[in-house]
Amino acid sequence: MAIYSHNIKLIRLSGFKSKQACGTFCKIYQVYTERMKTDMSPRFSPAVVLFIGVLSISSGSILVRLAQGQDMPSLVIAAWRLTLASSVLLPLALMRRRAELRRMSRSAWLLALLSGFMLAVHFASWISSLAYTSVASSTVLVSTSPLWVGLAAPFLLQEHLSRPLKIGIALAMLGSLVIGLADVVDVLDGRLQFSLTQFTKQPNPLLGNGLALSGAIAASAYLIIGRRLRHGMSLLSYTAVVYSTAAFFLVVIALASGYGLFGYSATAYLVMVVMAIFPQLIGHSSYNWALGYLSAASVSVVVIAEPIGATLLALLVFQEIPNLITLMGSALLLSGIIYAGRPGRKAAG
Repeated sequence: MAIYSHNIKLIRLSGFKSKQACGTFCKIYQVYTERMKTDMSPRFSPAVVLFIGVLSISSGSILVRLAQGQDMPSLVIAAWRLTLASSVLLPLALMRRRAELRRMSRSAWLLALLSGFMLAVHFASWISSLAYTSVASSTVLVSTSPLWVGLAAPFLLQEHLSRPLKIGIALAMLGSLVIGLADVVDVLDGRLQFSLTQFTKQPNPLLGNGLALSGAIAASAYLIIGRRLRHGMSLLSYTAVVYSTAAFFLVVIALASGYGLFGYSATAYLVMVVMAIFPQLIGHSSYNWALGYLSAASVSVVVIAEPIGATLLALLVFQEIPNLITLMGSALLLSGIIYAGRPGRKAAG
């Protein structure tokens, strides 16, 4: 996504007669001007922060697979990932943001707890999906959150989606679906063929894909709630409360499912530490930071670049070679991300 100075130029050059006409990009402009008035302009480019976030989060599926290879159950992986991350953030928030946490209204606390619950559902579903389907399919389907955010944002966030953003989301969603079909469709001898088992080595792609899609729906709720909260909370306070809530729910779910949190290999726990640092603390926190300056729909479009990075890493680490259909879907997905960053057309009249 474009940096703020670029967004301001795009809005001015587009010649919109009203802020409503330029849609989501005017929302970005409004957030920008409000923060300039209160001397709260971003210290770093949102585009750079999101790029670092994509790189960090792309490693998440690889680390999950490595932990699963150490016989650590998916729910335990999810619980440890959020527990380790929250164990870093919560003490910092209590030391530095105690007054802010005390000032939080009851409704803000309820939204934060709900956001944490949806984050727990997201990780429980998505991490479990990687035990049944390919890295490419799992990360693609879990990244369809723009569809759900785009459908809900006008009603819940009063964010008008500009025409380029709508087209960009549509292209990216089409690319995601094409990549998702790679497990059951392939081109052999110049003919398109379909099979539930022939083109995959995964144990249960349909179950895995369903879990990944459930994770996407939960992630969209998490993004929308985060958009509402981030304007009134610091990043540290928000992530500490949300991650800690998610960790609590995941620990309860794992224990209720009959899994212990201890007794696994040292390698598995080392992977958990790396996962907490890079995909969780650096990756997801960068998305949360960006939500304070960009719309939920804009951030979610960038999020769907994760499948490309994850697919490339899976190729290097697990030799999961993407076929022609996967490459075609990746091209559509990238095109959607690029197009979504274009300014809207000049208002009629």
